[in-house]
Amino acid sequence: MLAAFSISPMSSDPTGSVTEAVAEAVRVVRASGLPHETTSMFTTIEGEWDEVMAVVKQAVDAVAQVSPRVGLVLKADIRPGFTGQLTAKVERIEQALAED
Repeated sequence: MLAAFSISPMSSDPTGSVTEAVAEAVRVVRASGLPHETTSMFTTIEGEWDEVMAVVKQAVDAVAQVSPRVGLVLKADIRPGFTGQLTAKVERIEQALAED
């Protein structure tokens, strides 16, 4: 499965910066050893249901340690029997574009 998620801590920082809290969540994802990609809006992680959801929970818990309230947006592509889709999906799009 692929899961794209975004964790939004509530911040009392007057600058509105949530960088350090989000960095903690990304550290959790990177430490998991699962294939992942972080962009400006989401982190996508690939693995089996239980392992992916455990990482998402750990990431939320890491942010909750510094924020009294946490928002989570999660989108999942659940397709049993398929792996390597984190890059394969993008490669298929790039191939289609190259054919133009």
